[in-house]
Amino acid sequence: MIILDASILIAHLDATDFHHDRAGLLLTASEKEDLAASVVTMAEVLVGPSRAGMVDHALAALEQLAVAAIPIERTAALRLALLRAEAGLKLPDCCVLLAAEQSGAAVATFDDRLARAARDRGVRVVER
Repeated sequence: MIILDASILIAHLDATDFHHDRAGLLLTASEKEDLAASVVTMAEVLVGPSRAGMVDHALAALEQLAVAAIPIERTAALRLALLRAEAGLKLPDCCVLLAAEQSGAAVATFDDRLARAARDRGVRVVER
């Protein structure tokens, strides 16, 4: 399983994004893997399309990719706080890392800080 960061999904959904082609290559190369994202990541990804009146298009694209939403567990508050304190990441990035750790999955991101923190914690980072 691969946990997708918002940077991957936002780039995939926006043809004008600098990383659009790179996101497409990464997602194509990951076709045989189960794809997932934290519910916080999913919300982050849907903000832009919601503002642009394109949320239905974005939801359809996420469904086509078969991106599963990883819920935040009731007990996640402490784990997220510890991740934020230890790694110095923003809370949405901590949600990506927690989802990967909970599911034993890899992380796909274009965010260098998140990738470094994932590697430091023994989480595999998918790169293309």
